[in-house]
Amino acid sequence: MTIAARTGTAPPDTGCGPAPRSGRVAEGGDPTSASGTGAAFGTFGELLQGVLPDGSAFLVTLPVDVWARARFRLGGPGPQVRVRPPGKHKARQVARLVLDAVGHGGGGLLELSGELPEGKGLASSSADLVATVRAVGAAVGVRFTPAETEAFLRGIEPSDGVMYDEIVAFHHRAVRLRRRLGRLRPLVVVAHDEGGQVDTVRHNRGPLPFGAQERSEYARLLAELDEAVAGGDLAAVGRVSTRSAELNALVRPRAGLAPLRDACREADGIGLVLAHSGTMLGVAFAADDPELADKSDYVRRACAAWPGTVSVFRTLGEGSTWSAPADAGGET
Repeated sequence: MTIAARTGTAPPDTGCGPAPRSGRVAEGGDPTSASGTGAAFGTFGELLQGVLPDGSAFLVTLPVDVWARARFRLGGPGPQVRVRPPGKHKARQVARLVLDAVGHGGGGLLELSGELPEGKGLASSSADLVATVRAVGAAVGVRFTPAETEAFLRGIEPSDGVMYDEIVAFHHRAVRLRRRLGRLRPLVVVAHDEGGQVDTVRHNRGPLPFGAQERSEYARLLAELDEAVAGGDLAAVGRVSTRSAELNALVRPRAGLAPLRDACREADGIGLVLAHSGTMLGVAFAADDPELADKSDYVRRACAAWPGTVSVFRTLGEGSTWSAPADAGGET
C-alpha cells in the first residue's frame, strides 16, 4: 500500500475532516514519545441502504454531531500497540497498519473514548477506526486522504463513509466511495431504540433478499436522493429515507415501523430514518422548524408508550462545525 504523506497544511477539498494535530515534539525532545489525537463523527443510520442492479451493496450516510475520539502516544516496549479499552482489537489492528505504512516499526498506546454507543447502527466502530487513523497519523506527522483512510479500513470490516465531511453514497461492504452528495441544512432526529445490539459485521456477511425489482427501485431512490440533497429538498429526502426503512423490513422487520410512521405523519415530520443494521428508528425534522419543540415532544410521547428508550440527535450539515477536539465533542 502506497501512502502519500501530507504534512503541514492539508490540501483543499480532501474531505479529511478534523485535521490531525501535529505529532511534532519540541526541539531536543524524544520523537518516540510524540502523541497525536483524532476524532470522527458517527451517523444516524442511513438515509438509504440497499443493493443496486449490479449487485453492489451501498448506503447513504447521515452524519450526526456525536463523536468518537482517539489519542495515540508513540513508545513502549517493541512494536506492540496497546489499546484502552482493551477490547478494541480492530482499532489496535488499524493503528498497526498505519504505523507500518509510514515505516514506523515502534508501537505505542492508543486510547479511545466518545459518546457513540455500540451495536446501535450509529457507525461507532467505523468512527473509532477513522479517529484512530487520524490520531496515529498525527503522532507521526502524516495526514491521510479519505481514500487512504478507506484503504486502511478495507481489510478489517465493512465500514461507513465517516471519513468524508458530507453526505456520501458509500459501498460499505467494499469500503469504497461511490459518490459525494453534499450537505443538507441540519436536522433533528427523535429516535426510538428498541434495545439490544446488532453485530454489524455478521449482519453484513448475510445475503440480501432483494430481487431485480427492489434493486431497480434502489437505483431510482439513489438518483432521487442525489438530486434532493443537491437541491436541499428535505421533503424529497424524507420520502426516500422512509421508503428505505420500509424496504428494509425484508431484511429485518421492525415492530415500531408502522406506529412510528403514523407518528411521523401526525407530527408533520420530514420522514423516517433507520439504522438499517442497528436498533434505532427515528423521525426527522428540520432543525430550524419553528414548531420543532411541539413536534418532537409529540413523537417523544408516542415512543414512550413502546418498549425501549428515546433520544434526540442533531445532524451535521450546512453551517455545522465538522470537527471536534479529542477531549470534547458534539452533543445529542
